Amino acid sequence: MIARFIRVQQMSLSISVACTVVLSIWGSPSLAGDPFRKDNPRNIGGQTEAAFIAVFHEGNYSKAQIYLKEAVETEANEPLAHAMRASLAYSDGDLGSMNTYAQQTLKAAKQLIEEDPLRGNLYLAVGHFLEGAHTFKTKGAIGAVNKLPQIFSYLDEAEKQAPNDPELNLLKGYLDLILAVNLPFSSPEDAIARFERYAAPDYMVSRALSAAYRDLKDYDKALESIDRALESNTGNPEVQYLKGQILLNIGIKNQNSENLQEAFTYFEQAMVKVEQLPISVQTSLRHDHNKVQLEMDKLATKPN
Repeated sequence: MIARFIRVQQMSLSISVACTVVLSIWGSPSLAGDPFRKDNPRNIGGQTEAAFIAVFHEGNYSKAQIYLKEAVETEANEPLAHAMRASLAYSDGDLGSMNTYAQQTLKAAKQLIEEDPLRGNLYLAVGHFLEGAHTFKTKGAIGAVNKLPQIFSYLDEAEKQAPNDPELNLLKGYLDLILAVNLPFSSPEDAIARFERYAAPDYMVSRALSAAYRDLKDYDKALESIDRALESNTGNPEVQYLKGQILLNIGIKNQNSENLQEAFTYFEQAMVKVEQLPISVQTSLRHDHNKVQLEMDKLATKPN
């Protein structure tokens, strides 16, 4: 269970996603570079914002890397840029770079504390989460789990500053959801209800919930959620892949050739843009693309 919590990319819920899920106000931000707030915006930076769009709307991680390389030069004091680089390095299996960027996230967050205690504490939590993921991969689960009290301590400090802040609520809600789905003795239903109530925008909420329901094996609700996400992300290969995964699971469970064929169709769509995805997602997509074909062949040759 702990392993599934740390392997955030397995749920398509990288920590950068948790940090940047509030994308609904891109259209008219009060200050360029803050994709979170209409009121009291922060000067997060245009290159970091462009990376958001590349990842979460287009599913184009290659383009995001280009923006982030410039962001850490021109917006070096923005902890979110470093956090996104750490998350992408983790997804690509580059643990050395991931640890470097996690430390840069912590450094930038500490420098931000006096000027902006809300975001400073928020990204101290993010930085320690990234450290925990690195610790899990390099040293094992115990050290990673020991990070959790520290992470939530910083989130609590951030919450004291502005409990209704959208950036805070989306990140904290995402972490609550991940923990509730993947750790024992937790209540996924409560976390899901809170997430549905407070998180935004709808298409990112739907995407996260579809992955959560998939892991809970509640495939009907997973399909409902991913269909809502696809309404505004029709060309995003990660979203296409996630729907294919859900259909593959349903097809195997019910031994249903129509579900398997539909899963294959979504995998085919995602494969068109596979090269722009992180290495870990590319590997998983190619595996499932082959798997669904084997399952269809197996079902076709099965005696009636």
